[in-house]
Amino acid sequence: MTDSIDPIATPTPRRKPKPEKTSIGGRELKPSTLMMGHGYDPALSEGSLKAPIFLTSTFAFENAAAGKRHFEGITGKRPGGAEGLVYSRFNGPNQEILEDRLAVWDGAEDALTFSSGMTAICILMMAYVSQGDVIVHSGPLYAASEGFVAKFLSKFGVTYVDFPAGATREELDDVLKRAKKQANENGGKVAMIYLESPANPTNALVDIEAVKEARDANLKWDCPIAIDNTFLGPLWQRPLDHGADIVAYSLTKYVGGHSDLVAGSIAGAKKWMDPVRALRNTMGGIVDPNTAWMLLRSLETVELRMQRAGENATKVCAFLKSHPKVEGLGYLGLIEDARQQDIYDRHCKGAGSTFSVFIKGGEAESFRFLDNLTIAKLAVSLGGTETLASHPAAMTHLSVPQERKDALGITDNLVRISVGIEDADDLIADFAQALEHV
Repeated sequence: MTDSIDPIATPTPRRKPKPEKTSIGGRELKPSTLMMGHGYDPALSEGSLKAPIFLTSTFAFENAAAGKRHFEGITGKRPGGAEGLVYSRFNGPNQEILEDRLAVWDGAEDALTFSSGMTAICILMMAYVSQGDVIVHSGPLYAASEGFVAKFLSKFGVTYVDFPAGATREELDDVLKRAKKQANENGGKVAMIYLESPANPTNALVDIEAVKEARDANLKWDCPIAIDNTFLGPLWQRPLDHGADIVAYSLTKYVGGHSDLVAGSIAGAKKWMDPVRALRNTMGGIVDPNTAWMLLRSLETVELRMQRAGENATKVCAFLKSHPKVEGLGYLGLIEDARQQDIYDRHCKGAGSTFSVFIKGGEAESFRFLDNLTIAKLAVSLGGTETLASHPAAMTHLSVPQERKDALGITDNLVRISVGIEDADDLIADFAQALEHV
């Protein structure tokens, strides 16, 4: 192993980037502008306009004294810490530039990148829980996230208490009281509140502000509120502005946006990131340089792609809403519940482009619809340039117990659609002809 430090106790230091210009004449620059150069100095790379891909496993010191000084800073033998790059399991130029730019979108102090969204979520949770602890989470969650809590962390004495996405402040108070009691009985604490909003695949929203108020009123210790913002981020929702401490993403989705890579990230204040960074150093799981470079390229157009997809979704859902073979829509632009509308108005900047359509009938009718799509592809995932459709009950959430699916509204007639950037009228024509077969 190439560890000369204790990465569990000591987060890997970053190189110190040059001072960044994030405003002009008092005007704060927008994320879409900063994506073109933030965090990168061409002078460090032979003047290359774009950051090269740094394919190296290790980084050279200027001299032996510099190496000693670096490790003195890491180990605490010299005050002030250390800066720079040592080994690519810890960090690298492409990853650090990417993390700088991801932090911009959510207004975060720091960000970390991972080899997948689930790697990000798993390492995040493991960094904060100990035996006997309780995780409080909203429902539904992405099936793999829910399974990690219920099936894997439970092996190590970590339990959970869940609540429906639309829970009120009063309901959240009750949940946290139950969670505290459960933690006390197990000799632990409430270690994390984990949210997914909008939820996958129902688009149910969580009141982040109410969760923070309940946390602050009921828990007198540092208990982070983390949220999976994949469905709306980074353009349509900024959870850190509404009380979340940590925001998580599957970068595979909208940020990557071309269905050609897998990656994940978290962002938040440095005090929340440091424990996760330290565990990532030990376990690995950092995104590779090539994927980081591809994400840097994708970030330059993420706003344009998401805007176009969102506009398309509005047009497609307007068509589907009145179709006689459609029973209903789980689309944030057409919310019928007053409580959910209130959350949307306070938290969201747009309705997104991923939604659920409820086909009249059940699995057989939904399958006929899916099998007759021409432009839209039958595939899992979302947030790509192409339109995708899937059947959660029979695919991504098949492992979820039936009673749990019933409680969460994941029915046999629910089809999840992720609208891409094709021509909206072409997509409507495709959905129309596929519905004729239902």
